Amino acid sequence: MDGQLDRRAELSEFLRTRRARLKPEDVGLPSFGRHRRVPGLRREELAQLAGVSVAYYTRLEQGNGRNVSAEVLDAIARALRLSGAEQAHLTHLAKPQQQRRRAAGARAQQPVRVALLQLLESIETVPAYVTGRRSEILAWNRMAAALFGDWGALPAEERNWARLVFLNPDYRDLFVDWDQKASDMVSFLRMDAGRHPDDPRLSALVGELSVKSEEFRRRWATHDVKEKSYGVKRMRHPLVGDLTLSFETFRLVDDDEQAFVTYHAEPGSPSAEALRLLASWGSDAAASLPM
Repeated sequence: MDGQLDRRAELSEFLRTRRARLKPEDVGLPSFGRHRRVPGLRREELAQLAGVSVAYYTRLEQGNGRNVSAEVLDAIARALRLSGAEQAHLTHLAKPQQQRRRAAGARAQQPVRVALLQLLESIETVPAYVTGRRSEILAWNRMAAALFGDWGALPAEERNWARLVFLNPDYRDLFVDWDQKASDMVSFLRMDAGRHPDDPRLSALVGELSVKSEEFRRRWATHDVKEKSYGVKRMRHPLVGDLTLSFETFRLVDDDEQAFVTYHAEPGSPSAEALRLLASWGSDAAASLPM
């Protein structure tokens, strides 16, 4: 890839794939049997549902979002039955000049506030870390290293969740639901690409993963986006075996491109005991996951 993602192509493909997933009967339109030549809704049908002309919608789906109003985008989002994350992504792609607040890719790495680093260090029994743009891992505590491996042994450019999930086979073994983790990572990168299509480092990351991982390339082509701030992950650690952990993601108020992520186990559960064992083993646990 060159220095940036093609925003017009991104907008075009996103709208096309969202339209293709809707059936006429999903939105109360007749399907006319099996004689449809396109998957999902036709452009004419989508334009009718959104209350815009076919020519207007066609221009938008061809990547021309210039001068499109927020009201029209809202109408199209409703017609396509977009989620909140998908609607935000559509707005980022169609009206980037209103969303971009800072030059993308200008800094080699996002700085983490000293107080946040101190907070990480003080949390001794819960794996916690800070992520930034492009799924980069910016800081972590001792328990995160025990659970996920010694990120400090990696070069800074390789401390990246997407690279670890798709290019490091140990992470395929670590995450029991690897497919879901992989899809979540691609969705996150899609959201980031919508906000910052001119970020050369993000474009380079997507290009590298597309070349090296067919599984990434297939997921990237779906244009799926979602934001997942909490949930449950099942893991199989080489030292303590199976764990079921809940994760919480906290966006920083003063920098919403950084997130503080924690993992915890239900009190009294086998997973809680496993985390206690990991804490007691310290650096030996971190070394158990080859990097």
